[in-house]
Amino acid sequence: MGLITLTLATSCTTSSLITAPPITYSSLSPKQAELTDQQSRHWGHLDLQKDTIPGMSVDRAYAELLKKKKGEPVIVAVIDSGIDLDHEDIQEVLWTNPGEKPGDGIDNDGNGYIDDIHGYNFLGESYNEQMEMARILRLKLGDEAYQQAAREKLDEKVAEAKSTLPQIRQIRQVITMADGMMQEALGKKTYTLEDLQNFEPQNGQQQQIVAMLSQVYEMGQTVPEALQDLEEGAKYYNEQLKYNLNETFNGREPVGDDPYDFSDQDYGNGDPNIRVSDESHGSHVAGIIAAARNNKKGMDGVAQNVQIMSVRAVPNGDEYDKDIALAIRYAADNGAKVINASFGKPFSPNSEWVYEALEYAASKDVLFVQAAGNDALDLDNPKNTAFPNDHPESESKEFINNYLTVGALSPYLGTDLVAIFSNYGKENVDIFAPGDEIYSTIPDDGYKFEGGTSMAAPAVTGVAAMIRSYYPTLTAPQVKKVIMESGIPLDMEVLVGGADGEEKPFSEISKSGKIANLYNALILASQVANGEVSL
Repeated sequence: MGLITLTLATSCTTSSLITAPPITYSSLSPKQAELTDQQSRHWGHLDLQKDTIPGMSVDRAYAELLKKKKGEPVIVAVIDSGIDLDHEDIQEVLWTNPGEKPGDGIDNDGNGYIDDIHGYNFLGESYNEQMEMARILRLKLGDEAYQQAAREKLDEKVAEAKSTLPQIRQIRQVITMADGMMQEALGKKTYTLEDLQNFEPQNGQQQQIVAMLSQVYEMGQTVPEALQDLEEGAKYYNEQLKYNLNETFNGREPVGDDPYDFSDQDYGNGDPNIRVSDESHGSHVAGIIAAARNNKKGMDGVAQNVQIMSVRAVPNGDEYDKDIALAIRYAADNGAKVINASFGKPFSPNSEWVYEALEYAASKDVLFVQAAGNDALDLDNPKNTAFPNDHPESESKEFINNYLTVGALSPYLGTDLVAIFSNYGKENVDIFAPGDEIYSTIPDDGYKFEGGTSMAAPAVTGVAAMIRSYYPTLTAPQVKKVIMESGIPLDMEVLVGGADGEEKPFSEISKSGKIANLYNALILASQVANGEVSL
C-alpha cells in the first residue's frame, strides 16, 4: 500500500505516535539556480518540496517531528575499510565494547575476538589487494568456464586502465602548463572565469589556453580542483595496474591465513583503524551515517543516537568472501541492528559463506543495507552479476527479507537525477538515495566530496538507524518495508546506463520506484509501531 493512501492516526496508543501528514508532491520543477556552497555540502538532507533539491528531508524531520522525542541507542556496523577512529566528527559516536578491556591481550567478553574495543579488523596489516578476477586466475579457482569469464573481464579492465592512464597524465600535463602560462600572463596565481573572459589574448596560443581553461570553469570546477581530480584519477588507474589487476600480486600475505579456507578463522586483530591516510572510504561512509550532529564541526550525519561499529574487511581491491561472512556474523553477534555494506564485486567464488552469514543476520533481526554498485548496469540482466546479493545465482527469488539494495541520486532534479554511474533494476535495486557529490568525513579530521552508491547506502542506513532508534519494536523486515513504502515517487523520465544510456521512468528502475525520505519514514514507522498500519 502506498503512503498517500494510509489512514492517519485518530488516537494515540503511545507517546511516540506522529500525527503529521506525510510529504506528497503534485508537481515538481527543477531548481534553476546552482546550489550554494552550504547546500552542496548538505544537499542529501534537504527537502524536495521546500528546497527543490532531491534530498531525504532530514533537516525537516528533525525540525518538525523529533523535537520532543527521545530515541534509544542503536549500534550500526560499518563493514568497510578502516575508519579513522580519532576523527573529530566520528570519535564521539563510536561503539565501545562494554565487555572488553583495551590492550590486555585477553578476550575478556569471550566473543572469540581479542581487544575488539571499537570493532574488529579482518585484514590484519594488509591494505592493497587484487580484484577477485585476478585472484581467480592466480589461484586457478573454479572450473574452466569460471576462469575464462574472469580472464575476459580482467583483460577488459587492464586494457581500459592502460589506455586511460596515459590520457589522464597527458591532459593533466597540458592543463598544468596552460595554468602556469596564464598565471604569468595575468600576473597572479589564482584567477576566475571572469578574469579569463576579460583577458585579451596576444596570439593564437593564448587564445587556445583561454579557451581550454574557460572550459574547465564552465564544467563547474576551478583549475586546481580539475588538476586534483586528474591526479586522483591517475593514481586510481596506476594502483589498478600495480595491485588490483596484477595477476601476480598477493596482498594477503601479511595476514597469514588461507582466505579460501573458512575453518581458518584465527586471524586479524582488534584494531579496525585506518592503516594509511588514503584509506578513507570507511570514514566517509561512517560520517554520512552518523557524524556527530550540531557540534559545529564539518558536517552532520543523517542519524543521531547511533554507535558506529568499525569492521575492517574491505581492502583497496576486492573483499574476500570469508572476511565478509565473518564480519557479518561478528556484527550480528555483537549487537548491531543495521549493517552498512558499501562494497561489491562481479565474482564471488565462495558466495555461499556470505549467503549463510546473511541468513544468520536475518535470524538476529539485523537489517543489511547494500550499495547497488557503480557500473551503470541493469542488475536485472542475468549477465550483470553483483555480489553480495539476496538471490543466489540458481534462484531469482529473494531468500531473506532483511536486505535492502540502494542506488544513487545526483542533486539535479530532472533527466540527470540518477547518478551517471549508478546501477539500477526494477527487481534488484530497492530504492534510491543521495549518492553523488556527497560531503563527508575523511582521515586526519578532513572532509571531502565523494560520489558512489557507496555514499547512497549509508544515507539509507542512517534512515534505518533512526527508525530503529525511535521505534525499536519494529523488526528488520518491517524497517525495510517502511523505508520502501514511505519513499517519494516521481513521475518523470531519467537517464540510466551511463552517458550513452537510455531514458526510463523513475518508477521502473527500482522495486519501490522511490527516493528514500526520513520524514515520511518516521511517520509511517510510528503508525506501524502503534498498530495504526500493518505492513
